[in-house]
Amino acid sequence: MEKIPMTPAGHAALEAELKNLKSVERPAIIKAIAEAREHGDLSENAEYHSAREKQSFIEGRIKEIEGLLSLAEVIDPAKLSGPIKFGATVTLVDEDTDAEKTWKIVGEQEADIENGLLNIKSPIARALIGKEEGDSVEVRTPGGERSYEILKIIYA
Repeated sequence: MEKIPMTPAGHAALEAELKNLKSVERPAIIKAIAEAREHGDLSENAEYHSAREKQSFIEGRIKEIEGLLSLAEVIDPAKLSGPIKFGATVTLVDEDTDAEKTWKIVGEQEADIENGLLNIKSPIARALIGKEEGDSVEVRTPGGERSYEILKIIYA
């Protein structure tokens, strides 16, 4: 199986979610199922069916997170330097609009474009990999061609 690159923060977030699911959510849903069972006929018991559905979701998410953690390759960006690669925080300026943007290149599971966390498999991240400060980059995005100049690269 292919390793999944992950920052230490992303790895810690998944571990925290797994711990919460196992120690809080799972026991709560087991209790809710037991209470719903006490209400009698299970075939017409909406609370019971809802609780079982939630239990199924929780168990599925636990398995998914355990799988991700078993394949995780934790990469500490603070130990990296040089051209853009996984873990880099990159400040770009859009050459058409002069708008500055800062993104951190992270693994697929950590990506959150609204918070500046860019999926390493995204068109912009793929175009940036291997580039250095001062380079211009042409990116083909779903919104069309974009040109960026790399202003700053930070590994932290």
